[in-house]
Amino acid sequence: MSTIAQRLAAVRDRLDAAGGTDVVLVGVAKTFGSDDIRAAVAAGLHDVGESYAQELRRKLDELEAEPIRWHFVGGLQRNKVRHLAGRVHLWHSIDRPELVDELARRDPGASMLVQVNSTGEPQKAGCSLEDAPPLVQHAASAGLDVQGLMTIGRNEDMRGTEQAFTATRRLADELDLGHCSMGMSADLELAVHCGSTMVRVGRDIFGNRI
Repeated sequence: MSTIAQRLAAVRDRLDAAGGTDVVLVGVAKTFGSDDIRAAVAAGLHDVGESYAQELRRKLDELEAEPIRWHFVGGLQRNKVRHLAGRVHLWHSIDRPELVDELARRDPGASMLVQVNSTGEPQKAGCSLEDAPPLVQHAASAGLDVQGLMTIGRNEDMRGTEQAFTATRRLADELDLGHCSMGMSADLELAVHCGSTMVRVGRDIFGNRI
């Protein structure tokens, strides 16, 4: 069985081969323990993503001494923002004005991405591509540091995923935003090809979740 260090190295090799040497690799560690995260950090991982506020709060305390940049990548409720304010390096999943307002109130100047639902699938979070520009403007006016967009591709549909990623990168460029957080374990090469600057990888670093 491969170790976390071996899997992390394999993911970095995939990124390099795809031309993504400078792409930020966020290891998504939801449901995995602090020892797994320590192993990844010891192997050179700097950015760790979490999807659940309560789980991130616990790990922030357990891993306080580790040099980790924490990313919140999951669905976010307004009442959870105050528990994480000031401790998240980058918020990936800001997708509505009420959440912008709460983040600006609880974590002034925070760095964030606007999550867009670029596939149009009703079960997915994120604002529409059409609603993203006013939301970006609203967040900037509220004093937040809007660094880019985040999106999720279509499951097992590479053609649809490519269209979604391309549209997201195009919109980020139109809005003069540098970052596109897109691409996960199954589609990171395609994401890099479409202009991703940040990929979120869980399974291929930490293994299958139980």
